[in-house]
This record gives sequence, C-alpha cells and structure tokens, in this order.
Amino acid sequence: MKKIAFFPGSFDPFTKGHADIVERGLSLFDEIIIGIGTNTNKKRYFEIDVIEREIKGAFANDPRIKIVHYDDLTASVAKKYGAQFILRGLRNTTDFEYENTISQVNRQLAKDLGTVFLITAPELAPISSTIVRELHKFGADITPYIPYKIE
Repeated sequence: MKKIAFFPGSFDPFTKGHADIVERGLSLFDEIIIGIGTNTNKKRYFEIDVIEREIKGAFANDPRIKIVHYDDLTASVAKKYGAQFILRGLRNTTDFEYENTISQVNRQLAKDLGTVFLITAPELAPISSTIVRELHKFGADITPYIPYKIE
C-alpha cells in the first residue's frame, strides 16, 4: 500500500524549514500532499494563490508532491486525500507541546490517522513564517529564508 502523508499549514509563507521537512519526509513516504490551510485565527499576509504557485514551482520536478488548499478540519482533509499520516516539523519544545495536543485530537477524529514528527534541521530552526513576514513587511531581504522568489 502506498504511504501518503499530509503536510498541513498556513504556509504564510512557505519557508526553507517547511521545504526541508517535505524533502526529508520523502524518504519515509511515497507521496506528500502539502495542504495550504485557512487558519481562522490568522489573516493571510501573502495571497494563497501566490504561495501555491511558488510551492508548486519549488517542487515542480517531483511528482510525489501534490499541493492542495483547504478550509476544513485537517484530519478530515487528510483522510479525503487518502493520507494515513500527518507530517509535522518541530523546531523546539513549544512546537512539540502544541503539535502533540493537535495530534491527539486528530487521532480522536480519525483513529487510523497517525502523526509523524520530524525535528527541524538546526540551521533552519530559527526560521518561522512569522519572522519572515515581519522581515518582509519592513523591506528586509527574505530570500535566505524561503525556497523561491517572492515580491
């Protein structure tokens, strides 16, 4: 059976840390679906269509990666696309506490949906979408932090 992982996030923007999790996840899974979700607690900074286009461009040569956007419960969407796992990256213990709680709720919603955590590479751990947005907002160069060019 094909092992499929769903990698959810608002990806506002999609960073080199996110890309690293996807690339390393490909050694564990046959397919990874990157799910660009609508977070009801956040207002988007970058347009979702721009982010989707740039993620597609970054992974254009790898047919094992698919990109979707969604506005529903992550567990429901993961199951809809046939994923058996949710893939998440962890930068620190704060991420673990948050992601562990979400994974337990997802497990209650979909008993056969596991969560796989990958530890972020040390050199990428300081990168967060929040920091990248702040840098961009004040005109700083964000190219060291994202795997594509963006205006």
